[in-house]
Amino acid sequence: MSGDAGPGASGAPQLDAAIHQPTRLAVVAFLSACDEAEFAAVRDCCQVSDSVLSKAASALEAVGYVAIRKGYAGKRARTWLSLTDAGHLALTGHLAALQGIADTARSAGTRARAGGVGE
Repeated sequence: MSGDAGPGASGAPQLDAAIHQPTRLAVVAFLSACDEAEFAAVRDCCQVSDSVLSKAASALEAVGYVAIRKGYAGKRARTWLSLTDAGHLALTGHLAALQGIADTARSAGTRARAGGVGE
């Protein structure tokens, strides 16, 4: 789980430690729906401070999930964030792992009810 959303020993998708943290997951989820977003838009949607978003974006950039582009809009410095192909794959794998956990719990609950456990 070190930034790798690839399959585990069982072949099932694994949770990705690089995006599992709530702020990073929110950033990746937000960016998955757009080509690129201005830093302030991501910050406002994720309801975090500039410093929290900056740290999350840097961590995601370090593992190759987010690209950070700096430039100017008129005379004002701006920062844009975008999700890389690796970031899209990581999010897909992470969501599949979460769904797998939910499916396992659902199956266990169904088996428990069918077996009369808890009655």
